[in-house]
Amino acid sequence: MSEASNTGAAPYDEMHTADGSVRPHYTSYAEWLDDVPRALIDRKRSEADIAFHRVGITFNVYGAEGGKERLIPFDLLPRIIPGREWRELERGLAQRVRALNAFLADIYHGQEILRAGRIPADQIINNAQFRPEMKGVDVPGGLYSMISGIDLVRAAGADGRGEFFVLEDNLRVPSGVSYLLENRKMMMRLFPDLFSRYHVQPVDHYPDLLLETLRAVAPAGVIDPTVVVLTPGAYNSAYFEHSFLAQQMGVELVEGQDMFVQDDVLYMRTTQGPRRVDVIYRRIDDDFLDPLAFRPDSMLGVPGLMRAYRAGHVTLANAVGTGVADDKSIYPYVPEMVRFYLGEEPVLNNVPTWMLREKDDLAYVLDHLPELVVKEVHGAGGYGMLVGPASTRAEIEDFRRRILLAPEKYIAQPTLSLSTCPTFVEAGIAPRHIDLRPFVLSGGKEIRMVPGGLTRVALKEGSLVVNSSQGGGTKDTWVVD
Repeated sequence: MSEASNTGAAPYDEMHTADGSVRPHYTSYAEWLDDVPRALIDRKRSEADIAFHRVGITFNVYGAEGGKERLIPFDLLPRIIPGREWRELERGLAQRVRALNAFLADIYHGQEILRAGRIPADQIINNAQFRPEMKGVDVPGGLYSMISGIDLVRAAGADGRGEFFVLEDNLRVPSGVSYLLENRKMMMRLFPDLFSRYHVQPVDHYPDLLLETLRAVAPAGVIDPTVVVLTPGAYNSAYFEHSFLAQQMGVELVEGQDMFVQDDVLYMRTTQGPRRVDVIYRRIDDDFLDPLAFRPDSMLGVPGLMRAYRAGHVTLANAVGTGVADDKSIYPYVPEMVRFYLGEEPVLNNVPTWMLREKDDLAYVLDHLPELVVKEVHGAGGYGMLVGPASTRAEIEDFRRRILLAPEKYIAQPTLSLSTCPTFVEAGIAPRHIDLRPFVLSGGKEIRMVPGGLTRVALKEGSLVVNSSQGGGTKDTWVVD
């Protein structure tokens, strides 16, 4: 989830400096944009819509028209990041994901960070996302989150320079990379001349990196692993991505009913008979993976899958129980994880956060609700949150009552003045708030990522939420040298 808000300070503009001049990495694009007729842009937008419809790139916008699926709006004006900025982000992202994986390995084994008192034990043991079933289970390479989506936002600093903050860690089933890839493909198709002006770093090798990552975490002794993508089915809002990634990697897309467990080994049914499965890239939440271990009413998983998993005969990416590390109540402790496990200072900072389970934090937040963003610790997709500056007095008072009933379920953060990027809207070009979700792949000893990530944009004027599930759009993200 990402939100934007104005706090009085001018947000950092990705394309223009405070005096209105164009930043150096946007210069060539600005010159091109000045020469392009508006009619051509309108025609290209229509071509993009038709092409996206043809391939079925949709997302479910919950609460709108009964949850009707629609196209994710795609903006033709790219977000451009200089290579030197990206390299620093890349360093910080790799550091953060290493620490998160070390934390997950620790809490399911020795729990040294809890013994040291660096994180309150009850925050972990009583967390709904902590899976006791994983205690003592060794996973290949000690890696729990092989595919991580780290949400970044940029806010204007006191000196006018933009500083990136980590807003959220997504370690369970992070989505959106298919839109990153399709956005780039669409931009290259619509504006091939633009790519002759820039040395835009490529992203189309992501499926190859993903497959290499998944093969690298196969069970010990497996030389040529069989990898599959496990989907809840065609009615899932992200089904396009599931099928897209399976096709791009050249692996089978399966549902739970396509597989079975025998003698603690997982097999999929094929026309040539049963075939052993070694690695599952799963796009199903923990609760639905195995009706014998979790929810008995689940029709999406495979009975006995956890037995095969605990026996070390199949790898799940991401591992069961990763959710405890991306829970919003744990987020404030990630910088401490970096220090504890890596002995380093964090490269990327968190957004300052109040934990409402703490008495002093609760008192402060209740006194400043109109100024803050308050989130449910288990919330996602922009739901279960209060954006104080954008809320009515009645909405604030209603949320106050909800907080008082269970303060431990909430955190609060300042309403950052998030960066904006020029965006094509009906009235022309206007600034809109954006975030960035890079996808970090951890396999073996390497951490890799494609340059940039998925830029999400709040398309409506005054909109504070960029999530696709609530009507936000996306942009192509260019890393340029």
